[in-house]
Amino acid sequence: MRGFVTAVRAAPRVIGRTHRMLPAEAAIRPSAFKAQQSRCASDVASADLKKTPLYDLHLAHGGKMVPFAGYSMPVQYDGASLAESHHFTRQHASIFDVSHMVQHIFRGPDAAAFLERVTPSAWGSMGLMQSKLTTFLWPETGGIVDDSVVTRIGEDEYYVVTNGACLDKDTSYFDRELGNFGGRVEWTRLDGSGLVALQGPQAVQVLTQVLATDTKLDALYFGSAVWAKLKLAGGAESHPVLISRGGYTGEDGFEISFNGKLYPAIDTTKAAVESLLGVAGPECLRLAGLGARDSLRLEAGMCLYGHDLDDTTTPVEAGLSWVIPQERRKAGGFHGASVIQAQLTPKSKGGQGVERRRVGFVVDGAPAREGAEVQSDGQSVGKITSGVPSPTLGKNIAMGYVKDGLHKAGTELDIVVRGRKRKGVVTKMPFITTRYHKNEALT
Repeated sequence: MRGFVTAVRAAPRVIGRTHRMLPAEAAIRPSAFKAQQSRCASDVASADLKKTPLYDLHLAHGGKMVPFAGYSMPVQYDGASLAESHHFTRQHASIFDVSHMVQHIFRGPDAAAFLERVTPSAWGSMGLMQSKLTTFLWPETGGIVDDSVVTRIGEDEYYVVTNGACLDKDTSYFDRELGNFGGRVEWTRLDGSGLVALQGPQAVQVLTQVLATDTKLDALYFGSAVWAKLKLAGGAESHPVLISRGGYTGEDGFEISFNGKLYPAIDTTKAAVESLLGVAGPECLRLAGLGARDSLRLEAGMCLYGHDLDDTTTPVEAGLSWVIPQERRKAGGFHGASVIQAQLTPKSKGGQGVERRRVGFVVDGAPAREGAEVQSDGQSVGKITSGVPSPTLGKNIAMGYVKDGLHKAGTELDIVVRGRKRKGVVTKMPFITTRYHKNEALT
């Protein structure tokens, strides 16, 4: 690699973020979940599966472990169906092990410039300890390499979380793009780290009880982050952890990062989760697995890479134009800018627009699964990319892409499920009312 670029990484591992929910009642079973893993993942023998820092904790709590993109991960836990775990998260709070996600640090005088080259977002003007969603893009096409949450943790330092299922691809991408960029950027991949998501309306109450530092969570809004220490069992304190307010469920909550490059994350991640579970009690906080996480994220209208997003999809097609600020829409300068800028003005306003759009559906009858064809007057007009029975709504919901012009809420289309046409009504997302802790003065 050229210039000031330093890549600190271990041997590539195929790990994943896929959290696919199963049908709500009888069909919710770990065996069905295993058959629906991400296309990005590789099947491996059980002996080759990697373990997160919480592996032993999952077993101790009756976690039903499945091969998941190279890791042994819990799909659910003894004593609770996936639907029950889903409802518990919406009503109380749950902890999800997301340590399979890939954590990175990009730092240096040219870190912001590099990120502004490979994403359509603005980073130099971003506030300290602020987070936002973005997309890494292919140079010519503007297709999405991966989606990511980026937090500015220092003047020239950015914390980046990418999808575990895309580790190999992302590693090659960053290697190549940093080499081509040639600026003063140091890239460190935080292998061996822990990452947990604490989600639900009682998340703030639970986290408050284990804070070892004076951290005012009421002033920590959605999209903000803070460094803090946590109380561990026996009176000890954790190393500084990065707490970000947000998550993947539509609920208020936090993601907590345990940096394994600087601290013994394998030990402290488990001790911290045990502390959270201990102070809250099972009536307030429980562990939740991959199955509930997927149904929660789909109700919240969240995309899943490898299903709702891929290398052929642009941010505009995916309904993610909002990640591109106005100044970047005009100035460009990011990968695929010429393609994306042309798509930003819809056909209805005289622009090029897009040929397809991501939409939500409520589906009659049987649930529509990924790959189901969407039709209008017998003609194919799109595909379903995700679909589950919604435990919250008691309806079958789905997400997919349809031909431009058929994307308006209320449009009725046919969805072919097991050879039979089912009515699908285009529906605005999120399907449920989200409950993020936002600064009302800024909304």
